[in-house]
Amino acid sequence: MTRTVLTIPFLGLALGLALSGPALAQTPPTRDPAQVQPGAYAVDPGHTQVGFTVSHMGFSNYSGGFSGVSGSLDLKPENPGASSLKVSIPVASVSTTSAKLTDELKSAQWLDAGKFPEMTFVSTKVTPDGKDKAKVAGDLTLHGVTKPVTLEVTLVGAGVNPLSKKYTVGFEVKGAIKRSEFGVKTYVPLIGDDLHLTIAGAFERKD
Repeated sequence: MTRTVLTIPFLGLALGLALSGPALAQTPPTRDPAQVQPGAYAVDPGHTQVGFTVSHMGFSNYSGGFSGVSGSLDLKPENPGASSLKVSIPVASVSTTSAKLTDELKSAQWLDAGKFPEMTFVSTKVTPDGKDKAKVAGDLTLHGVTKPVTLEVTLVGAGVNPLSKKYTVGFEVKGAIKRSEFGVKTYVPLIGDDLHLTIAGAFERKD
């Protein structure tokens, strides 16, 4: 007959998991806009990512990203057209898998983070495009130039975060710009002019 001996560390781990189980339980996030709480939200910078992809000489689609996003969302699920969004992205947060390229992108040759430290987006119109989607038009400012841009937004989910206990709503955002129109013309067309943007946006409801 085989006997199992539980050591003190194992018992501690088992007890910890048992106690944490209920605390981490949550109601699954809803994807029904009618159930999303209206109100004023702020960007959750730790869980918001801004990514970009550009053609590298036609051989590959090269990607990078930005972090440290801040901003606000006035969300009105019952009247989406009345919602508004303001987002600010620190240009110096740009990052790629190449340290050399990352430094180059921050320089005056490219994004010139020293002279133009922020990229911003301010919505001007929100148009529902299906049950959980919308087209958000707004003004994008990059490299000191402001141009109208339309982003495609999809609701990912909304509910209470089981860790922070804050009501959170998240979106997937896609869009595209021509970087040359914003004065970032280095190596066009060798390096693609079309800059494809993808944003994983998380917003926490203000109390």
